[in-house]
Amino acid sequence: MTAAAAPSLRRRLLAATTVVLALALLAAGWGLSALFRDHAMQQFQAGLQGQLDQLTARLEFDSAAQPVLDAATLSDPRWDRPYSGLYWQLDGAGRAGVLRSRSLWDQALQLPADRVADGTVHVHDATGPRGQPVLVLERQVHDPRQPQAAWRLAVAADTAPLDEAVQRFRGQLALSLLVLFALLLAASWIQVLVGLAPLRALHQALDAVRSGSAPRLQGRFPAEVQPLADDFNGVLDQNAAMVEQARKHAGNLAHALKTPLAVLRQVGDRLATVGTAPATGELPQLGALVHEQVARAARHVDWHLARSRSAALGRAGSQATRIEPVLQGLARVMTRVHAQRDLDVAIEPFDAGLAFQGEEQDLQELLGNLLDNACKWARREVRVRVQPADLAGRPQLRVEVEDDGPGMDDAQRAQASLRGVRLDESVPGAGLGLAIVQDLVELYGGTLDLQRSSRGGLLAVLLLPAA
Repeated sequence: MTAAAAPSLRRRLLAATTVVLALALLAAGWGLSALFRDHAMQQFQAGLQGQLDQLTARLEFDSAAQPVLDAATLSDPRWDRPYSGLYWQLDGAGRAGVLRSRSLWDQALQLPADRVADGTVHVHDATGPRGQPVLVLERQVHDPRQPQAAWRLAVAADTAPLDEAVQRFRGQLALSLLVLFALLLAASWIQVLVGLAPLRALHQALDAVRSGSAPRLQGRFPAEVQPLADDFNGVLDQNAAMVEQARKHAGNLAHALKTPLAVLRQVGDRLATVGTAPATGELPQLGALVHEQVARAARHVDWHLARSRSAALGRAGSQATRIEPVLQGLARVMTRVHAQRDLDVAIEPFDAGLAFQGEEQDLQELLGNLLDNACKWARREVRVRVQPADLAGRPQLRVEVEDDGPGMDDAQRAQASLRGVRLDESVPGAGLGLAIVQDLVELYGGTLDLQRSSRGGLLAVLLLPAA
């Protein structure tokens, strides 16, 4: 059963962008609408305040302490037009509408029963003469001759024009925001297409690698994508190196086994010769020759198997292996193996927390071959030193294995240090183990340096990645 395909990155980006833009524009529209209504209400109320001030200035009291207001002195013609939407009235002496504008016709405003303090203006929502909502501003006025008598002067205006203006603004704002949303969505679409273009180029480069038309990812990528392309090329290079190593080792193994197999074929032909029996003294020679060639072939097979295992395990280098217990165990083994020679295998004190960034089997292979080689050629002692080091900002382990044997001359050390060179055990002071060590060191990105020891023997200096 195959898993359902996940939505494309382009669709997810566009969906997320659409939701964010919609929410942002809705919030902006609500905020702008509220801001416009507040501003319009302030202007509307300021206009009413001016009308109330004008009425207050025109209001007078006659000799009988009765209010008098000459409507002809008012400048706004709406005061005289019935139900024009602008009204005023004066309440007092327990009566509503003692004086009122002609626009109220034969009705009066029903003001809330509250007490208006002197010098203040109250704002109310009320109902107009036709039942429409109006905004009322009122203040308390007095006859200077009778300050105890309070009169309520109020002006009111129909809020329908204000509501219509707010609705028109909201409609225009909604249309504008809709157009803006469409433009921003189109811009987001273009941005997503442009932003994902490098991924399409990366996909084409991957197709070229998969089809075999290119060995690596080709092309220039943005700074955000280039590290991914570099890492992928690094993996391709590593895989190509592994394939090349496998091809080389297969060829080396075939070449190494050619001679032993040819000899064994000749021996078999000799033993299978029809009508010709080998001489009695020839059988031990043939048996020794077969044993020698089989051992030689087995040695080559073991070497290549160990190298293949290390390439599979050591390539990741994901484990941390403490070096102290591995060294102690190898020292005990070497002491027992070479017990008849009474060798002193000494490990100088070092930080027990030092660890190798790699597999324990590879560390045993590395140190075991160096210790075994040193013990084979040492006269009396082998010394091992371990200390932390640094190589180009990367933590390293420096391991020194030193013996007091005959050592190797410059030519032998140069030959033993060559990459891929396999030394035969018959060469003095070196063996097949050094070739395994050399390949393992290269696998982990370390170094192996063979020097002449101050004791006259061989000093092997090993640099390995530290955990």
